[in-house]
Amino acid sequence: MMKSILTPLIFAMSLASAWGARASDVEVKMLNNAADGQRGFEPALVRIRPGDSVNFVAVDKGHSVQSVPGMLPAGASAFSGQISQDLTVRFDKPGVYGFRCAPHYMLGMVGLVVVGAPVNEAAARDAPQPRDAKARFDQLFSTLDADVAREIAARKN
Repeated sequence: MMKSILTPLIFAMSLASAWGARASDVEVKMLNNAADGQRGFEPALVRIRPGDSVNFVAVDKGHSVQSVPGMLPAGASAFSGQISQDLTVRFDKPGVYGFRCAPHYMLGMVGLVVVGAPVNEAAARDAPQPRDAKARFDQLFSTLDADVAREIAARKN
């Protein structure tokens, strides 16, 4: 009986630690110099629950945020903000959402929001991208896959 009570608790704790502190709103900064020294979003990979929102904040001017065609779950709405303006987006449908800075997309200024399970990951990976954007998305998908693998391993233990 004790094991049946502890298993859900341990599972919930592992998800909380794997996803970090969770809130209904997450902030993503648009920066000239992100942690890697390049223009970018920080964080570039966000994991949230359905119904949560992401506040895209134009910390540095000259950036925007918009969804990437072909990188939305079925039935999800596209989004697009203005250059140098903040944008808050509520994500209701589970899946992977690719986003980009319109002026710097070709330079790889992109990111991912993963809402719940990444149900459309294969389709999102296959969406055509410019070279630098594709390279950055490949890095982000690798990070996502490693996170998911750790969560699965934690559930088995």
